[in-house]
Amino acid sequence: MWLLYAFGSALFAGLTSILAKVGVRTTDSNLATALRTIVVLLFSWLMVLIVGSESILSSLSGRTVLFLVLSGGATGASWLCYFRALQLGSVNQVTPIDKSSTILTMLLAFLFLQEVPTPAMWGGMLLIGLGTYLMIQRNEAAPTVAKGKSWLLYALLSALFAALTSILGKVGIQDVESNLGTAIRTLVVLVMAWGIVFGQKKQHLLKGIDRKSWLFLFLSGLATGLSWLCYYRALQEGKASLVVPIDKLSIVVTVAFSYGILKEKLSVRATIGLLLLVSGTLVLLL
Repeated sequence: MWLLYAFGSALFAGLTSILAKVGVRTTDSNLATALRTIVVLLFSWLMVLIVGSESILSSLSGRTVLFLVLSGGATGASWLCYFRALQLGSVNQVTPIDKSSTILTMLLAFLFLQEVPTPAMWGGMLLIGLGTYLMIQRNEAAPTVAKGKSWLLYALLSALFAALTSILGKVGIQDVESNLGTAIRTLVVLVMAWGIVFGQKKQHLLKGIDRKSWLFLFLSGLATGLSWLCYYRALQEGKASLVVPIDKLSIVVTVAFSYGILKEKLSVRATIGLLLLVSGTLVLLL
């Protein structure tokens, strides 16, 4: 079942990128992240109540809570960097770098979780790395190519924190129901995101958000909630070094929708890179 949850996570994560890109076009990226997190929090705690796992809150160990909080902090940092990168660059530029966190996550899983690498895994990682390199090249076909390289820094930081999120989350949810673990992590992200908004005194920008942005921010938050619930259920049952690469197949969904909705086209070089990314992920499953 972990395989189905992993693919479900990829589908909803792919939709998240497109919906969020539309939602942050005219909205401050930190404020947008804070607003989306409210939707994710409500959705995740609704799932907790549905499955009845709130009753085990008092029995959680200090170690479990610590790693869930650390994982939530890493998630918040990854989100803030990712949606800032999306605001500055095109979806087809930012997403491949964010998805390259697969390689770092696998290396960390081998190092800290004692997951044993196979020759297929090393080959898959090589293909993913090469595919990522090809996809981050300047794409002249895109209607809005990012000016400057600040988007690149934010995208790299997003990948780093995303990798840490997966490892910390894997440890944190080993002894807790996955929906409850997701809800606790989301609460940490919410506090972190709104702390930054108020720290930057950007809460007054709320009144300037138009209806279209509100709608897409809500939908992206809902897609994120669904992706998270599937992802951490898969992570609880499967190996991090396998679950994470499948989740990163969301790039296929993202690229397809960015072409159909945002009119961002891939160059021949980037298309080859995408094929290498997908091929590398499939090799990991051998």
